Amino acid sequence: QDAPVAVVEPLPLPSAPKTADRQDAIAPPPAPAPAREPIASLDAAVPEFEAPFGTQQSTPKTSPAPRIERQQALAGQSTSSDSSSPPAAQLPPPPVIERLSAKSSRVNTSKIAAMPRTQKGYAPAQASAPQTKTLPAGAPKTRTVTRRVLKTPARTVERSVPAVTKMETRRVLQPDGSYTTTTEPVVVQEAGTELITIPPTFETITETIVVQPDRSEFEKFIPNPVTAAADTPVSTFSIDVDTAAYSFFRSSVTRGQLPPASSVRVEEMINYFPYDYDAPRSKDEPFKANITVTPTPWNADTKLMHIGIKGYVPPVSERPNSNIVLLIDTSGSMKQPNKLPLLINSFKLLLNTLDEDDTVSIVTYAGSAGTVLEPTSASDKRKIIAALNNLRAGGSTAGAAGLELAYNKAMESFDEDGTNRVILATDGDFNVGFRSPDEMKTFITEKRKTGIFLSVLGFGRGNYKDELMQSLAQNGNGTAAYIDTLAEANKVLADESGSALITIAKDVKIQVEFNPDTIAEYRLIGYETRALKRQDFNNDAVDAGEIGAGHNVTAIYELTPVGSPARVIDDLRYVKEDAKPKSSGSDELAFVKIRHKLPNSDTSTLQTFPVGPRAEQDLKRASEDMRFAAAVAAVGQKLRGDTQLANYSYADAIELAISGKGEDKHGYRSEFIQLLRLVDTMEK
Repeated sequence: QDAPVAVVEPLPLPSAPKTADRQDAIAPPPAPAPAREPIASLDAAVPEFEAPFGTQQSTPKTSPAPRIERQQALAGQSTSSDSSSPPAAQLPPPPVIERLSAKSSRVNTSKIAAMPRTQKGYAPAQASAPQTKTLPAGAPKTRTVTRRVLKTPARTVERSVPAVTKMETRRVLQPDGSYTTTTEPVVVQEAGTELITIPPTFETITETIVVQPDRSEFEKFIPNPVTAAADTPVSTFSIDVDTAAYSFFRSSVTRGQLPPASSVRVEEMINYFPYDYDAPRSKDEPFKANITVTPTPWNADTKLMHIGIKGYVPPVSERPNSNIVLLIDTSGSMKQPNKLPLLINSFKLLLNTLDEDDTVSIVTYAGSAGTVLEPTSASDKRKIIAALNNLRAGGSTAGAAGLELAYNKAMESFDEDGTNRVILATDGDFNVGFRSPDEMKTFITEKRKTGIFLSVLGFGRGNYKDELMQSLAQNGNGTAAYIDTLAEANKVLADESGSALITIAKDVKIQVEFNPDTIAEYRLIGYETRALKRQDFNNDAVDAGEIGAGHNVTAIYELTPVGSPARVIDDLRYVKEDAKPKSSGSDELAFVKIRHKLPNSDTSTLQTFPVGPRAEQDLKRASEDMRFAAAVAAVGQKLRGDTQLANYSYADAIELAISGKGEDKHGYRSEFIQLLRLVDTMEK
């Protein structure tokens, strides 16, 4: 019974009973079979199975004993003791036999062949799990997208226009004085040609694209909390003129997704837009503060205090010469169209803003650093553009060598009376050279002391290292911007080139002291990554942000007046009355102090601005700039999930932004409103 057997009884299909039941069903009974003559062939053993497929034939039933005999005959094991029987080993292996059922259907024998052998016969195979296709390790993920693409562009063609005629009937006087009537064609419009526009045609295509994982890195921070003015009346921070967060927000929304919360720095979104603040009239007073208090759009029981700063704009005759070194990342990660190709065209826009006395150098870094263009006069645009057009991406990212070489080139053309600046353009991927980010910061801080500043332009997505780029710009006394389109490059490098190249004040710090008699609580909106200690305000050795020519800086506090139901912090139970701060008797809301240094000075200058009831205005009567800045602040807080705006919708922010749109010369505010509509749709 251990020898292989051929099962000739009908076997169940995949819906068969359990294995144990099925083995019992096909196992031979224990009764011994009577002796029988050996069967020499399978045909002689089972002649009833020879009916052709499709023939309806009734198979005669047999008793268990003959069935066992047939199984033993097929296995070469006869019950007879005749010595003429061939040994079992000499018989060929039994074929799999197909049997016709009463309904003339063929049994699926592939299931039989796949059955594992058991001691009593064949057991049914276990049901296999569904096969899933797995990608090999490291294989890129893909997805199928359908999009509408241009098939033929619009074009203008010339078409012949035939003459326009009409039949005209006239009476003609004959010599004999009679009249005759004639009908003849008359040309109404001469033949000619006209230009017609054939509209473009589009087609829908479906393609498989590689999904690149987004490995962008942003500094994580906790939004500023509500603070009790009686416990901590002083707030100190460094100004921030960067705008990268807004550009990244726009890039994300146009791709159909919301930006990560850690990428939303509210102050950078607010400071992206120009505001019509009062500007100073002298470079000795590089900026002037504008302070206004309005009701809060998202909370009727609180107020917003706007601190607006406008940087001094020197006339063209006072503009210093610029010594610029373009430090360009040409590593392999910069191959994408929104990286190196966009970078090259962006710097071409910068060339149009430079004077003949300005100097431009180009340093690149990939596997190694190299000088592409020695210091060249900005008047030789053809040579500079040719050097830009020859750039190619490939290799690793030797950032350390590139930075060192760029600073050396800036030192070769150093202008003591001008602006000396390195502009780093990269996707932020520095992976060769520095042992740690702190080592890189130390290097840039030391170079800053020589009078050479560093600004950073970020390009592309996927491996954008925002945290690193912010750190480089802050330590290099420069600004950080994110270039997602050529229009943004035009804004940063052309329209606002003075702000990007000319520093009018450095180490600018703001400190606000709130009056506990009038203000119960306050909250600074944004500037989480620029917070300073209270003692840092008067310490000139502590670095802070810089302001360029014409720069706008806006800081907004949300204030909770004394007695307001919006108060969220209770008084302490165990604090004695004499331990509480004494009343000053003043009706002022706050006292604003601003420190700054002139570009070539190491000693700061202090400006002070008391904020009293006269600074308060109704929101509807406030300037358009105030209303628009409040709308941007609301959107930034909602994007990062601040609970204070849970009941304020994007539709409310859109309405407020529209009321503050104003002239909008460059269309930046209109673009923001359109982006808000997209965000509102995605949220729904």
